[in-house]
Amino acid sequence: MVNLKESTIKAPLTLFLCGDVMTGRGIDQLLPHPSNPQLHEPYVRNARRYVELGEKINGALTKPVSFDYIWGDALAKLENMKPDARLINLETSITVSDDFWADKGIHYRMHPANIDSLTAANIDCCALANNHVLDWGYAGLSETLQTLRHARIQTAGAGANLQGAQTPAILDIPAKGRVIVISCGTASSGILSEWAARNGKAGVYLLSDLSRASVDEIGSIVRQVKQPGDIAIVSIHWGGNWGYHIPQEHIEFAHHLIDFAGVDILHGHSSHHPLGLEVYREKLILYGCGDFLNDYEGIGGHESYRGDLSLMYFVKVAPDTGQLIALEMVPMQIRRFRLNLALEHDAHWLHRTLDEQSRKFNCRIELTTDRTLKLVH
Repeated sequence: MVNLKESTIKAPLTLFLCGDVMTGRGIDQLLPHPSNPQLHEPYVRNARRYVELGEKINGALTKPVSFDYIWGDALAKLENMKPDARLINLETSITVSDDFWADKGIHYRMHPANIDSLTAANIDCCALANNHVLDWGYAGLSETLQTLRHARIQTAGAGANLQGAQTPAILDIPAKGRVIVISCGTASSGILSEWAARNGKAGVYLLSDLSRASVDEIGSIVRQVKQPGDIAIVSIHWGGNWGYHIPQEHIEFAHHLIDFAGVDILHGHSSHHPLGLEVYREKLILYGCGDFLNDYEGIGGHESYRGDLSLMYFVKVAPDTGQLIALEMVPMQIRRFRLNLALEHDAHWLHRTLDEQSRKFNCRIELTTDRTLKLVH
């Protein structure tokens, strides 16, 4: 494992990463421009019901909330850490389309007029290869891409065709180089096979499997754009929602991306709670970042996994090599539909859990006096 000492690089690159950001449905109803609340779920037919469930647990909210409300205490942490780039997995269609995907039981939608809820946190890039971006059909996907483009937020993982879905986002960091983001997903996360982008067909970058051929495919994309000093990130939506087991094929795929595809960071998501992490050949692998922001408040089930707790990942790497220099994680709690600094006992719970899971990869997590989690060895 890499020795996380102070880097000899004068200006390391600091990245903010997090898991699933779900600004649709209940959260959208709280914002200044709520969508039509009608849903087509088996049990909930009105998105306002998710707001009611949360208010029943933690008290009534004054509506509408401001665009920056949902980020809560995370905004101060972002200002303090000053990351060079901010990457999220956006699990929400941004559209007024009513063309819901009939074969799905859940449909996330945020009104395009609420796009300032993303710009309020200065998000630079949204990974879109996930199982919710097409919830409201191809018209919804097109409007999502257009809305993000107009907001000057880069995207990866979805497009008007396969080439567009595979095209990386390229983030220019003055005096430090570039960050290349490739977004992809697997069927194990719930992405429908029909959503796969093809030549002449819109959709997401859906991997057919986790074989060496898929590694080589991603490697070909990386080689086409990566220049000396660039940092390449693969943001992948994979695996189920609950449980800490990481399949061996995920581990091997992550290792092969680093060994053979020129990838420097693997940014995994889909799990509703953080999973163990690994440092492999001095490169960071986040197997599952967990939900970062959602509208599950007041919904019962799987309480033992503490899905209300989330993490802000601040990754510091050497710009010339992609070598991990440091990883700090800030424990947060989703409460009243906003991100709040986790209380001390919750930070301890996250520390114990993440440390236990990461020790399987010979990584150890330390809890500092200011309730920050740090990767050590």
